[in-house]
Amino acid sequence: MNSTERLHKIHHMLTQRHMVTTEQFVNELQVSVSTIKRDLTFLRDRLNAPVKFDYELGGYCFEKIQHVGPKYEMPGLWFNDSELHALVTMQKLLSELQPGLLSPYLDPLQAKLQAILCSMKDSPEEISNRILILAPNKRELPLENFEVVATAVVRRRRLKIVHFNRGTQTKTERIISPQQLVYYRDNWYLDSWCHLRKAIRSFAVDAIVSAELMPDKAKDVSLKKLREELSEGYGIFSGKPLQWAKLRITNVAAEWASKRIWHSNQKSTVDADGSLLLEVPYTDDRELIQDISAWLPHVEVILPNSLRAKLSEILKASLDKNSAK
Repeated sequence: MNSTERLHKIHHMLTQRHMVTTEQFVNELQVSVSTIKRDLTFLRDRLNAPVKFDYELGGYCFEKIQHVGPKYEMPGLWFNDSELHALVTMQKLLSELQPGLLSPYLDPLQAKLQAILCSMKDSPEEISNRILILAPNKRELPLENFEVVATAVVRRRRLKIVHFNRGTQTKTERIISPQQLVYYRDNWYLDSWCHLRKAIRSFAVDAIVSAELMPDKAKDVSLKKLREELSEGYGIFSGKPLQWAKLRITNVAAEWASKRIWHSNQKSTVDADGSLLLEVPYTDDRELIQDISAWLPHVEVILPNSLRAKLSEILKASLDKNSAK
């Protein structure tokens, strides 16, 4: 049995019996005396278990008197070493997802998780140090705005927001009914019903300058409708009309490109020369052009001509700016 399971077994033995000797622990758990003492110390010092050695009885027991201090509580689940290693990774992800944003809600869970991890044979700190999570596209996010937005989503309340449009460099005031928070490409977005546009819109949370919780109940949009409309576009952009882009990716990069999920409704075939023919739907070409650019010079836009022309214009403008004068 692993160390976590052994701790639960020790807890069970002490709970069910008046007293347990060191010899009984060793025989039933098939471990050394030093291991038993280490486990009992861990239960007492890390999990606040009221364990004591009774010299009159010659064994260990739980104190009957309620002691002052943190509550003793055993971790509720048993994990093997592989599962515990996965938990370390999960804990790292939770802490790196957006430092400080979810702390008030995740701290109690993190404390229990840490109690489980401390029972590992391998140091959780050492394992954590071997896991590096990079989020190069993450943008700074005001904690106070996120908390108001998250509250509105959970409590189903409307929001009054001032939103900054990066494209037009303008601010607009909107009344919205939040539907769901989305974590996408290292950043947070809020899918909402916009009462100004009378349509579903997605707002980058970091572009929300201010957010005020309103007393009015949020308008509900069915999850089915939400998924259908938002999944039609490419990336974070939704809306209509819908177009299809047809791309050709050379055989040099075809294998890697085929492993990438560009869109849930994508269509792909392999040409005779080994190149990948890829078709993806889109409603707004901004994110699609960014992704196409990442595959240059191994990608060609076949259709539509408007997308091909726009990519050419962007590349030409970039070349003009970066060419030697």
